[in-house]
Amino acid sequence: MNILYLTNHLNIGGITSYVFSLSDGFKKKGFNIYVASSGGEWKDKFLEAGIKFIYVPMKTKKEISLNIVLSYLRLSSFIEKEKIDIVHSQTRTTQILGGLLCRRRRAVHIYTCHGFYKRRILRRVFPCWGKKIIAISKSVKQHLIYDFKVKEEKISLIHHGIDLEKFKPISSEFRKNMRDKLNLQGGPFIGIIARLADVKGHLYLIDAMREVIKYFPQAKLIISGKGKMKDMLVRYTQESGMKENIIFISDIEPYCVLATLDLFVLPSQYEGLGLSLMEAMAAGLPVVASDTGGIKDFVHDGLNGILVKPQDTEDLSIKILDALKNKERMKLLGENAKNYIKDNFSQEKMLNRTQQVYQECL
Repeated sequence: MNILYLTNHLNIGGITSYVFSLSDGFKKKGFNIYVASSGGEWKDKFLEAGIKFIYVPMKTKKEISLNIVLSYLRLSSFIEKEKIDIVHSQTRTTQILGGLLCRRRRAVHIYTCHGFYKRRILRRVFPCWGKKIIAISKSVKQHLIYDFKVKEEKISLIHHGIDLEKFKPISSEFRKNMRDKLNLQGGPFIGIIARLADVKGHLYLIDAMREVIKYFPQAKLIISGKGKMKDMLVRYTQESGMKENIIFISDIEPYCVLATLDLFVLPSQYEGLGLSLMEAMAAGLPVVASDTGGIKDFVHDGLNGILVKPQDTEDLSIKILDALKNKERMKLLGENAKNYIKDNFSQEKMLNRTQQVYQECL
């Protein structure tokens, strides 16, 4: 099978991780894999895995764009030459590109919906859903059905799978080494790994730390990620008087960040799925997360994690403190989280179900 993945860029994030998991997994199964995008931080990782990269100027959010036309011209003959069977798009703009590329061609267009769209008229007039849609969570599937009237039989629910070998339970020795390496003093250590964007709820978490610090003066919040909000978040932290308790880090592997933490928190306003949350659970960490979107697919309140009201600083601080004050409960939640991800969200399961969709479409 010859598969072409379309994505805007290869910078750190959930979509890039998803594309890499599929590309690497299917290459190991013997398929011919190509990735077309504008490049990014993970480009070398794809190349090192032996995945063929095609540059296209797709770093655009505009649905009507010259970049889409130029990318179409770049890939049109390539699809015929390499006998591409599957064109798998990941974003709204690459969705349009995929739809154009597969018109009157043998290649089949498949689209993965990673989140939620506004109901704009252009999406109704020019949907480009493809032959099949993969929804990464129940909430995303319901969004497609109710907001865009997509037929349910056209949608396959396939959650993102976790590389269980990469995100294995953290040993106490590795945790100590990582804390020493980052010169982390005090504790307990709370953390978030996410794009620095408003939707991820960093401001609510920073505000919640005011109450946490009253009970645990040496508590530290580790914020890991990149994004446009970084300068504002750093400034907000300094103005709040919690500069010594909140630490910003970047360019460190997610697993190494997780190794420093006692508790992982993801207070998103809304979330398609929550990959970093799943990775934290796979590593055996107790988690606190917003009761929203795809998070509800795998975090069951009081059983393998703690759910909080979105955009509610008071509820967030109460739930964080409840967890930190009860170490036995945190240990149990972490153990349950690890087992739940292992049993239900493995990378192999994602690959097998995605391959089944490809074969059905062909």
